[in-house]
Amino acid sequence: MKNKIIKAHLALLGAGSMWGLMSPIGKLVMDAGITSLSLSSIRMVGAAICFWIASLFAPKEKVCKRDYLLLFFAGLLSIVFNQGLFIFGLSLTSPVDASIITTSLPIITLILSALFLREPMTSKNILGVIMGAAGSLILILGNHSRLEISGNIWGDILCLMAQTSFACYLIIFKGLISRYHVFTLMKWMFTFASLCFIPFSLNDLSDMMSRSFGIDVWLEVSYVVLFGTFFAYLLIMTGQKTLRPTVVSMYNYVQPVVGIAVSVLVGVGTFGWTKAFASLLIFAGVYIVTQSKSKVELKKIE
Repeated sequence: MKNKIIKAHLALLGAGSMWGLMSPIGKLVMDAGITSLSLSSIRMVGAAICFWIASLFAPKEKVCKRDYLLLFFAGLLSIVFNQGLFIFGLSLTSPVDASIITTSLPIITLILSALFLREPMTSKNILGVIMGAAGSLILILGNHSRLEISGNIWGDILCLMAQTSFACYLIIFKGLISRYHVFTLMKWMFTFASLCFIPFSLNDLSDMMSRSFGIDVWLEVSYVVLFGTFFAYLLIMTGQKTLRPTVVSMYNYVQPVVGIAVSVLVGVGTFGWTKAFASLLIFAGVYIVTQSKSKVELKKIE
């Protein structure tokens, strides 16, 4: 069991690291002329194809008929609304605003877990979430303190709605996730998401296909599909099968740490005591939340 928990934490760390590059790379793709609708469609369809191919090498499973409806709504919340709203919001606002708003996911998840799952809102949970949020904000704002930040209220609202949608998915579909293999879940969720999203993006996709883009743009798109979607969702699902929703959401705070690390590695950023302290706050916050007791664990103590 201990190895399974460690594996889940490593999977979430990997997913958070891959998503840490999504905002800057996604913004570069859209700045090159690929619209938010086109990028979201490519992301969903590309991931669906990857998961169907991967499922050929996974154990064959029969999905219960009533679970197809659950998979449809799971796809809506975790993919269509989460990805679609975030990408569209990112096209309207700044990457800085979008990064800041992603820090709201653990807070929203903590509140929803307490309301609907009756998970205890312990002092450890609250302290860990606050520490993680504080560390993330220090990193994000410190890294952009010399830049002109121009946000957009509608873009910010859409990014917030994307976080709320994913938090609802983490809360509502915990039971469904535990019943099937990750490839079975993902291939159907991304298929349903693609079918829902494509009709709204046909014009944008048609316009995109009539234009030519450099190899650098297609490499960035490939990152969004393969790492920012296929591998990231594969890893997040692995962690979600074992850990509580609040713990899963806490790894969202890894994203700004990755962004800072990459900027330092490529020579466009610096790393000082402030960023070291912020990173320490984030990982300490994640650790504190993982050490808090779940509802089941508290009942055993009683």
